[in-house]
Amino acid sequence: MTTRRRFTQLSAAALLPSTWARASQAATGIPDVARILIGFPAGGPIDALARRVADRMRGKYAGAVVVENKPGAGGQIGILSLRDSPADGTNLLITPSSMLSIYPYTYPKLRYGLADVAAVSVAAHTDHGLAVGPGVPDSVRTLADFLAWLKANPSNANYGSPGAGSMPHMVGVLLSQITQLDMRHIAYRGTVPGVQDLLGGQVPAFWGPIGDYLQHTRTGKLRVLAIAGGKRSVFLPQVPTLQELGYPLKVSEWYGFFLPGKATPEVVKRASDALQAALTQPEVVDFGKQYGLEIRASSAADLARMLQADADQWRGLIKQTGFTAES
Repeated sequence: MTTRRRFTQLSAAALLPSTWARASQAATGIPDVARILIGFPAGGPIDALARRVADRMRGKYAGAVVVENKPGAGGQIGILSLRDSPADGTNLLITPSSMLSIYPYTYPKLRYGLADVAAVSVAAHTDHGLAVGPGVPDSVRTLADFLAWLKANPSNANYGSPGAGSMPHMVGVLLSQITQLDMRHIAYRGTVPGVQDLLGGQVPAFWGPIGDYLQHTRTGKLRVLAIAGGKRSVFLPQVPTLQELGYPLKVSEWYGFFLPGKATPEVVKRASDALQAALTQPEVVDFGKQYGLEIRASSAADLARMLQADADQWRGLIKQTGFTAES
């Protein structure tokens, strides 16, 4: 066989990998590639967790498990990408609960609903905190200090959040209503770019997951003044809750894994089993602690019940307060 003929055959084989892929899947019993979608930019805590989970699923759930970031529209792009994906188990999504429990009631033209996703497993729980950076005087050390500074400097009464209509955005709106301060909201495409602006002084304050602040609080670049959870965070025990400070607000957020809504029970179970195996490994739990995440796997049924309960709760609260994504 001539060198040229041999090269042609090899090139043709490279261009037609499907035969090899089918043979590989038949031999191993698992697909060659699975994706974990995220509706936010790379670099944040949930992105880091997804990549660690993908490593633990590689070679077991699929030959390769890759993470794909689909940022945009406050996490909506990721859910739409999942909705339009094959429901064979090769496409998963990890998302904060806001996109499913709050967005349906704050976006009048939302292009997806709860029926477009199938619950698989809880991934982690987190708290949201109010952080300030170099755009605020160093003398501002408490929430009371910050509110007083805003009253004296109303032109600086801005705060960012990971996305319009998200839970951190809602907390900011509620605090603004309670304090009767006109705090203007700035929506970012995820926490990472917002924290970058916070560090640079372009925005004075930011409501977001505390895990995005931890490395910067250790160096003193950011100060977290309050958290929105029902109790102090084990990751920032020195920071009081809003309730402690006299504000009747108590919310926390979870992240969950989902499949496309048309996934069969068998596909859901296989994914749920694989995720629980990955999430409960001690090194993954310890890894989450570095990013302010309490890792908590669950059954698909438990996540589905949690999502429905949260959606029912937020529907009533949002109707009561008049909150919208444009607030």
